[in-house]
Amino acid sequence: MSTMRTERKSFTYKTGVEWLRRKACTLQSAGKPSFRVASPPEFRGEPNVWTPEDLLVAAVESCFLMTFASLIEHRHLAVEAYSSEAEGLLEWDEDGYRFTRVTIRPTVVVTDSRAVQPVMTALQDAKRDCLIARSLSGEVELTPDVEISVTE
Repeated sequence: MSTMRTERKSFTYKTGVEWLRRKACTLQSAGKPSFRVASPPEFRGEPNVWTPEDLLVAAVESCFLMTFASLIEHRHLAVEAYSSEAEGLLEWDEDGYRFTRVTIRPTVVVTDSRAVQPVMTALQDAKRDCLIARSLSGEVELTPDVEISVTE
């Protein structure tokens, strides 16, 4: 039996910010569209603007999806649709505010009832393997719903 050797690599991701005064900035990364980021209203920032807090929760949620998508592709699982919502809980502890939990609520639609258990397994494995989730000190909670589509 042969063993496949996995080469360990390192990757660097670069971003930049330009301060726009008060509690706002433009977030940039080479070759990507820039956008405005500000403190949330609860920290005397702006309403209706992406915040660092939004971006952290979105990073966990989107990384989870990308990990799940990779797993279902590798495992040849037929998934008809995927959507999710995520919520991050920011709490005060002895050192200040920190995210103590991010809850991801994915809804996955399959066309065959036999796919439900393998998809549930892939969801749990995606939670385990998601690199952004693994990088957080707070808990990442998963509350999935797998539905079977009815076609007529």
